[in-house]
Amino acid sequence: MIRIGIVEDDPASAQLLVDYLERYRTEHDESFDVRVFADGSQIVRGYRPDFDILLLDVEMPGLDGFATAERIRAVDRDVVIVFITNMAQYAIRGYEVDALSYVLKPVAYFAFSQEIRRSLERIRQRSSEYLLLPVEGGVARVDVADVVFAESMKHRIVVHTTTERYGMTGALKTLEAQLTPHGFFRSNSCYLVNLRHVQGVRQNSCQLVGGHDLVISRPRKKAFLAALTDYLGGRTW
Repeated sequence: MIRIGIVEDDPASAQLLVDYLERYRTEHDESFDVRVFADGSQIVRGYRPDFDILLLDVEMPGLDGFATAERIRAVDRDVVIVFITNMAQYAIRGYEVDALSYVLKPVAYFAFSQEIRRSLERIRQRSSEYLLLPVEGGVARVDVADVVFAESMKHRIVVHTTTERYGMTGALKTLEAQLTPHGFFRSNSCYLVNLRHVQGVRQNSCQLVGGHDLVISRPRKKAFLAALTDYLGGRTW
């Protein structure tokens, strides 16, 4: 499900974008969750990094598209931003907030569909580097590099990051299949460790950032040390 926010003060223009997204969804068999905001202040109020794409009108009363993007970038570095504008000279300012591109008004479907395609490509290039973890009222997009380890507790998984903990139902084996290509390895049946955060190994335990000391099971110790050696050998400092 691709989550898209439309920020447009003109109801007719906002509806046109909604209709275009529905057409694109049908033509390309995509799945979109679309929310519409009447102005920039409405979306930045209590903003959380839950969106994949934001379509921002540039000229809006109150908080314009650029000011909106600046506030959003302060808390969300990854959302794809596409500006909707009737003045091409505004496009250069988009680089200041790492906008992917812009679409000129009046918006033609072909140009719009090309930008949606580019946006989806960027998202999918990044998707393997992020986890979507449940939080109260929604999901959090977590950089895989920030995950220190995951642990299995009965029928639940707790993901420990450098700053937070996230609990969810599921099997550690499923998470292992997703994270192994990113330098994760099982230290025992309960722990999946991000090797980049290993600070040392002592006897039958590994020390991680944040003061975590996790058991390495005897059957896995040799393979764990080999994986750690391979990872450190391939790391670029």
